[in-house]
Amino acid sequence: MPHTRMPHARSVYGDVALWGALAAATGYGFGQAGTASPVLDLFLPLAVLAVAVPWSRRRPGAAVVLVNGLCALGLADSATPGNAHVLSLAAVSCLLGARVAAARRPLLVLAGCAALDLATCAVLRAPPVWWFYALTVLPAALLLPWLAGRHWRGRRELVREGWWLARSLEERQHLVAERARLTERADIAADMHDSLGHALSLVALRAGALELSPDLTDRDRADLAELRGTIADAVEQLRETVAVLHDPPGTDPDAGLPVDDTVEGLLSRAAASGVPVHWERRGAVPRMSPLVERGMYRVVQEALTNAVKHAPDCSIRVRITHEPVRTRVSVVNAVPSADGPTRASQGPASGVGRGLTGLRERVTVLGGSLRTGPEEGGFRITAVLPHQAIARTVGPDPEPVADAVPGTVLPESAKRFASVRSDARRRSAVAFVAPAVAAACFVPSAGYLAWQLSTSVLSPSRFDELTTGKPRTELAPLLPARAYPYPSDDARSAPRPPEARCEFYRSGRGLLNEVDLYRLCWSGDTLLTKDTVPADHP
Repeated sequence: MPHTRMPHARSVYGDVALWGALAAATGYGFGQAGTASPVLDLFLPLAVLAVAVPWSRRRPGAAVVLVNGLCALGLADSATPGNAHVLSLAAVSCLLGARVAAARRPLLVLAGCAALDLATCAVLRAPPVWWFYALTVLPAALLLPWLAGRHWRGRRELVREGWWLARSLEERQHLVAERARLTERADIAADMHDSLGHALSLVALRAGALELSPDLTDRDRADLAELRGTIADAVEQLRETVAVLHDPPGTDPDAGLPVDDTVEGLLSRAAASGVPVHWERRGAVPRMSPLVERGMYRVVQEALTNAVKHAPDCSIRVRITHEPVRTRVSVVNAVPSADGPTRASQGPASGVGRGLTGLRERVTVLGGSLRTGPEEGGFRITAVLPHQAIARTVGPDPEPVADAVPGTVLPESAKRFASVRSDARRRSAVAFVAPAVAAACFVPSAGYLAWQLSTSVLSPSRFDELTTGKPRTELAPLLPARAYPYPSDDARSAPRPPEARCEFYRSGRGLLNEVDLYRLCWSGDTLLTKDTVPADHP
């Protein structure tokens, strides 16, 4: 139960923290507004956020619609369309991108919210600044955080799938290593059958010969016959047990190492077949157990196989050194020539092939050690074997094991990882391209509008200096560079002198605040009247 409650408690704490941050922003915006209503501008937004924040987990689209409604209500403000709710809108939009994998429905939600904002401006007959706010700030608060949330989600999925793939490969490595260990132990069991079965057969043969001795009594002959039968049964049971362990389905039960073959015979056949092998044997040949002899044979055989496979036509040096209690076997393939085959670098550079894994298992079981690795551009395999097998508990292979055969990565994991990586790259591209496209569309228009608003400002002091009845040439130094091009319809329809042409100028530089307008009416080039159109003009 504690494990199931912890994620829920963490979600509650996260929602409370997010609501607290958004509530603080809302309270700050309420404090900055001079004539704000406590009910509409403080308590109602806090209640809406208290519903929208928990909904952002299960119904993130509905949460975006709720908070966008607060921004749409802000468009009804006669002082300014901007408020702190745009921060809350950006937050829930980011959560929408992070928590919803699909893109179609979230895009429909964002488009619906933008349409609602524009419809609100149309119904309220909002001034141009309000339209600019609804066309730039609110869509940016909807789209850009949503793209950032999708990018964040894509990165998390990429990391999660990468770790899943790593775990899958690690499990595969363990399975390959374990399979190699089991196969090699079955081979060891077969070798034990060859040596022990041969010895037991000799014992049975000796017992059969003793049965024919004339000095034995009938009782002794019966005992020897029983002993010979028991030995024969033991050999047969040993053969059946080894056959069960050694012969997996689909394999040849007779495929194995030659029982009577020797290292010298193996090297002689390799040299006779054209392999450039040079070998030497140092020290007196000791008396070794059959399993150790088979282990030494396997070391040389596997080393020759790898050398011929990965560095053909390159010289191979084999050295067998007999010491008092152990034998050292070293096999090194030389560096390929510049104009010869160049596949030496494709060999098992770290000794992690399936054959070397089984070889390491065999040597370790016998009480020896095996080292593999690069040797001056080539590859070296060195095994140290005791003359008598020493039982040793084999733990996990300390070296990482991987299949060196190309194309061994799990197909399903590779497809999933490639798909997630492609999605992450596409989301990253959209996250960078979409803002650039939006900026290319909005920034020039926003700059042009800001330029129009800032260059059509007539300060109150200069307005007071304007005198009616004077020509425009005398008043030109007091006038701004251009008139305000976006007065409201009510201001345009206000009564004016007959045949007069009226111009409007803004009284302040606030871009998002509604300010009073100054109206100057001209008859030709003569100023007839000047008056003020209040910002809250009906």
